[in-house]
Amino acid sequence: MTLIDAHQHFWSLATAGHEWPTAAEAEIHRDFGADDLITAAAGLPLSGSVLVQSQPTDADTDWMLSLAERTPLVCAVVGWVDLASPDAPDRIRALAKRPKLRGLRPMLQSIADTDWLLQDALVPALEAMQAAGLRLDALVQPRHLPMLARFAERWPDLPIVIDHAAKPYAATATLDPWRDEIAALASLGLHCKLSGLRTEQAPGQPAEALMPYVEHLVRAFGSRLMWGSDWPVLLLSGDGWRQWHEDALRFAGRAGADIERLFGGAAIDFYALETVDAA
Repeated sequence: MTLIDAHQHFWSLATAGHEWPTAAEAEIHRDFGADDLITAAAGLPLSGSVLVQSQPTDADTDWMLSLAERTPLVCAVVGWVDLASPDAPDRIRALAKRPKLRGLRPMLQSIADTDWLLQDALVPALEAMQAAGLRLDALVQPRHLPMLARFAERWPDLPIVIDHAAKPYAATATLDPWRDEIAALASLGLHCKLSGLRTEQAPGQPAEALMPYVEHLVRAFGSRLMWGSDWPVLLLSGDGWRQWHEDALRFAGRAGADIERLFGGAAIDFYALETVDAA
């Protein structure tokens, strides 16, 4: 089986504009790179990863792309562009020439306006993304799900993946209205990442409490659900890369997931990845 981590991060604290993590997140307040990921996944046949932006800056995206070009393990990069900028279409066209860029991710969770993605000012940038064959990673919270459905209906030819299952309120074991709203997005053909759920739980809450969410995601998205570690942010939950992989594998198996699709095939197809095993 080809094992792909569909959502992980690297960062350098010295990169211009670095905002997070800060010293308050002591567990992850240091540089993270490819050697750290290899160590974290040691003993498992990790074939590749999707490196996702963590800073809303051009400098971070440029740094990630340069790192990816010399790091075979990184199969794809999801970068950041200020989609509201008049220069965004030119920036997108330039970035799209970089061989490993596969998508862009506006940091919607940090934007107060829930409907920000629907504004007319973004149309030129979104058209440029679509023309370049890029995908949209939707970093959203439950409040965004009705908006994202409207967006997806407006942009049916723009591939969209929901990061971290839209960060449901796992700390309080709340399923509704998230359950119906994310199922509605699945019915529109969106993809979703089984990632980031451990850090949405309360301190000390067992991973087992995520089972209702995993079951629903497997049922709703099927072959369009992909596993990601959200490492090293995952470390804030007290888990490591291998522990989350083990738990997700166990939960997904009990939920009847297609394990090969979840842990490889879905990400390979969505991001058009080129891996040694898939070639």
